[in-house]
Amino acid sequence: MAGTPRNQPKIMTVRELASYLHVHPATIHRLLKERKIPAFHVGSDWRFNAETIDRWVLRQQKAGRQWPRV
Repeated sequence: MAGTPRNQPKIMTVRELASYLHVHPATIHRLLKERKIPAFHVGSDWRFNAETIDRWVLRQQKAGRQWPRV
């Protein structure tokens, strides 16, 4: 079966996350610089866990924050 196995988390790059959230990659870099978005490094590159990002977006919405203003 192609794709990510069910027990493996979906991991995204900055570009993939920007597309997923419908924002410019510069917005993701700004959020990273401000330490406002959950992320981790793989070498010198940023990566994002899709489940963690989904929970983060829900928390932003529950807090009354308008996306992408966080």
